[in-house]
Amino acid sequence: MPEFILTLVRSTISFFLLLVMTRIMGKKQLSQMTFFDYVVGITIGSIAAAMAVDQNIKISNGIMGLLVWGIFPVILGLLGLKSMKFRHVTDGTPSIVIKDGKVQEKNLSKNHMSVDELMLSLREKNIFKVSDVEMAVMETNGQVSVMKKTEQQPITPDLIGLAVEKEHSPTIVISDGKLLKEELLSLGYSDKWLQGEIMKQGATTFEDVFLAQIDSKGNVYADLYNDEIQQQQVIQKPLLSASLKKVQADLESFSLQTDDPDAKKLYQLQADRLKKTLDSLLPYLK
Repeated sequence: MPEFILTLVRSTISFFLLLVMTRIMGKKQLSQMTFFDYVVGITIGSIAAAMAVDQNIKISNGIMGLLVWGIFPVILGLLGLKSMKFRHVTDGTPSIVIKDGKVQEKNLSKNHMSVDELMLSLREKNIFKVSDVEMAVMETNGQVSVMKKTEQQPITPDLIGLAVEKEHSPTIVISDGKLLKEELLSLGYSDKWLQGEIMKQGATTFEDVFLAQIDSKGNVYADLYNDEIQQQQVIQKPLLSASLKKVQADLESFSLQTDDPDAKKLYQLQADRLKKTLDSLLPYLK
C-alpha cells in the first residue's frame, strides 16, 4: 500500500480517536485547566500526531497510548469528585499570596512565583498598590484571584442600601430573520406587538431583522440586515409614560372645549383618575 494512503488512514483513525477522547474528557476552558490537565492535553496530542505520521509506530500501540492517557485522567477526575483529599493530591490547593495587604513570601516561593509576576497579575485587574488588596489567592490553574479592601471597592447599590429593579438577561426573539415564537410567548408578548416595535425601527417584516432582543424592561433592540436604515431604539416605559400624559392632557382639553355639562364632568373625572394612576406608576416608568 502506498505510504500516503497509510498516512491518510492513520491520520483519519487518529483524528476520530482524538475527537472521542476530547468528548469523553469533558469540556474545560483553557483558563480553567490545571497544569496536569495542560500536560495531559499536550501528551494526547503528541501521541495522536505520532500515530498519524510515524509508520514505525503500530496503530494498536498508538490506540493503546491514547486510551491510557485519555481514560486515566477521567478516572482521576471522578475520584477527585468523590474525595477532596484525592483532588488536592492531583490538582493541588489554592495558596494565599497576599493577606491584609501583605505579601506572603513563603507561599509565593512555594508556587515559584516572582514579585514581578504577582504585580503583573494585580495590574491585569487594575490594581497597582499591594496595600489595596485584602486577599489574593493563587488558584490551582495558575490564575490569581483578588479581593480588594472594602474601602477600595467600587460603590454598588447594595453597599449604599439602594433598592434596584431586578433584570433578566435580554432574550433573543428574532434570529436570522426568523421569529422565535416560544421565546416571545414566554415573555408575554405577541408577534403583532413585536412587529409593531420593529417597524418603529425601520423594518417592515421579521425577515428584515437579523437579530432582535427584548430586555427585562420591554425595550426592543433590532439589528437590521440593511445597516443603511437609520434606526432608533424605542424606550418602552418612558414612551408609555409620555402617551398616558398626552391622554390626560387631551381629556382636560376636551373638558374645557365642550359645552355639555355631563361630558365636561365625565372628561374631567377620567382625567383626574388617570392623573392618580400616573402618579402611582411614574416611579416604575423611568
